Amino acid sequence: MRAWQLNELGDPWQQMAQLELDEPQVEAGQLVIEVDAADINFADILQCQGKYQVKLKPPFVPGMGACGTVLTAGAGVDIAVGTRVVGPTVAEHGGFAQQAVLLAEQSTVVDPRVAAVDAAALHVTYGTAWFGLHLRGRLRPGETVLVLAAAGGVGSAAVELAKIHGCWVIAAASGSKREACLQLGADEFVDYGADDWYDTVMALTQGRGVDVVYDPVGGEYFEVARRLVAWEGRLLIIGFASGEIPKAALNHALVKNYDLVGVHMGGYRRYDNSVFDRCYAELYAMAAEGQLHPLIDRVVGDDGLLQALRDLYERRSAGRLIYQP
Repeated sequence: MRAWQLNELGDPWQQMAQLELDEPQVEAGQLVIEVDAADINFADILQCQGKYQVKLKPPFVPGMGACGTVLTAGAGVDIAVGTRVVGPTVAEHGGFAQQAVLLAEQSTVVDPRVAAVDAAALHVTYGTAWFGLHLRGRLRPGETVLVLAAAGGVGSAAVELAKIHGCWVIAAASGSKREACLQLGADEFVDYGADDWYDTVMALTQGRGVDVVYDPVGGEYFEVARRLVAWEGRLLIIGFASGEIPKAALNHALVKNYDLVGVHMGGYRRYDNSVFDRCYAELYAMAAEGQLHPLIDRVVGDDGLLQALRDLYERRSAGRLIYQP
């Protein structure tokens, strides 16, 4: 099979090469799929650079998630050959290939009404948004929500899910991504590259602030965002795409009685795997009914994968980037 293999840790657009490799062999509890679509994540880049929390030694095939048709099922797996599934890939047998390996217990059967590209696009991002907004954030209809990096993968998912839930949403992103955010359904847009974006959000909320902040960025944006949390609000800590882990002034949280809420979706695989069943049952039912519309920047093949990874790293994309071998 053809596969993109990382032979040395570093930037994947420099260190990946397409090779002919042996087809992966299935083990107990695993599935081998023919890849229809694989989502391109920032975490894929970090893993290639050796900076992700799950570290792999080269050579390996990157691509942490994939959607495709089951070719082979290992012992103890009750998912039939020919079924279309989506899920996280196993270690070195990633999604940037014609075939990939998934753990059966972490795979979700995809409704035939959901296109493979959409299934790959929403699995991680909408899953993260669901865990953040609904499970950890206890979101209620009518609340105000500020979403940082609102034109990115997890940000755009949060905008759409919050709107579907009946919330009033402010999207924060760079000024060039205004239209993309408004098309997602955001009620207001702020350019968080502007010096006065704190004042803009406070003016939009009549000085109250917002009930929920959804922050996948961290860094300098966190410092402004925490000051925008309203009385008894929640600040959802999704990640640190800026590369800087911020420090919180906890006296501010005390005075305003708000929650700092960690959101680590993957951690539930260890503590309560059943939550994923509930999450994806809801999300894929919504997708099948046409309620979810993942923001997809573009779909690339072998000739566009390296550039797509670089564009993602340099923040030259809006929404999801999808690879189809």
